[in-house]
Amino acid sequence: MQDDAISAELDGPDASTMPKAVLSEILAPGLSVVFCGLNPALSAVRDGHNFSNPSNRFWRVLHLAGFTPRLLRADEERALLQYGCGLTSAVSRPTKSASELKRQEYVSAAPILENKIRKFAPANLAFLGKAAYAAISLRANVEWGRQNEEFAGAGAWLLPNPSGLNRAFTLTTLTEHYLELRLTL
Repeated sequence: MQDDAISAELDGPDASTMPKAVLSEILAPGLSVVFCGLNPALSAVRDGHNFSNPSNRFWRVLHLAGFTPRLLRADEERALLQYGCGLTSAVSRPTKSASELKRQEYVSAAPILENKIRKFAPANLAFLGKAAYAAISLRANVEWGRQNEEFAGAGAWLLPNPSGLNRAFTLTTLTEHYLELRLTL
């Protein structure tokens, strides 16, 4: 399945100020769930791996919620495929903080994300944080958990962002939200 994984070249309004970089999206046809980050972190682009910042809790939460049988490191991201999971981003422009993104960037990126999800047809798409889904769905108020509507044929979920910058959620609370999704797979 790894041969079906794709890489996306990062671009965007500030691309001219950064060296061109490639951050792998971990995608293959028919996955159980694709986790959709808001956008790549500058540290992830620098390191060449998703969720590579040591303060990011993504890998720990996936393990604690039972998506992976052991704690994966960011440089083992391709191993997600063997557990039926994948990774992508709503917006490809890297930033230090997702708060640097404008609502219009999510709206503009939505057709690209929709095409990608239709192509790879995962059963579920889990947005990590509310900003992207709220902008794309044109809804100001969205709740955590499974959404009533699908996104590009996939069940849509909203899970809290595991970023270390997101202090509103403890590791336990994050894990509970991710476990709710995992128990439906």
